[in-house]
Amino acid sequence: MRIIVSSIEAEFRRYRALGEAAIAQLDTSHLGRNDTTGNSVATIAWHIGGNLASRFTDFLSTDGEKPWRQREDEFAERAPSHEELSQQWNKGWAALEGSLGQLSDSDLGESVQIRGTDLLVAEALHRALAHISYHVGQIVHLARQHRGDDWQFLSIPPGGSAAYNANPTKERARSHAADLQRPPKR
Repeated sequence: MRIIVSSIEAEFRRYRALGEAAIAQLDTSHLGRNDTTGNSVATIAWHIGGNLASRFTDFLSTDGEKPWRQREDEFAERAPSHEELSQQWNKGWAALEGSLGQLSDSDLGESVQIRGTDLLVAEALHRALAHISYHVGQIVHLARQHRGDDWQFLSIPPGGSAAYNANPTKERARSHAADLQRPPKR
């Protein structure tokens, strides 16, 4: 049975689609640009890819903090192309999707390790989902700042609540993710 795992998978897909839709609205010159003292979109997306690859490669059998991971390098300033960023991002998401695809709800009570600490699979999945949603929120915020008035909203736009409430189409993660996978209007 995969009721809970399927729900978690759908939420991960929603956040992946949000991040990708935000990044797709940016010119390459904006990916590595940081107008604040925080991280750039490229840095955050690079970190997401590295984190997911480490955590979900051999998820049930090895520590989630892999010896080959170079976490500090994920936060280095960089100005990648969309293609380079996509490769790093997709590497992490592929590891996550591969591991999630093999899980069933009966696995949620099993134990995994992250940095030598035992966690239930359910705890590790919720922790990862919270971590990814936090960083995707940062990406969306930065992308919106870069785009300014040209930003294409990824959820209900200002002034659009009444129209949305008359036809709510994004309440389920799967449908919201599918809507976001359509190319943004430029």
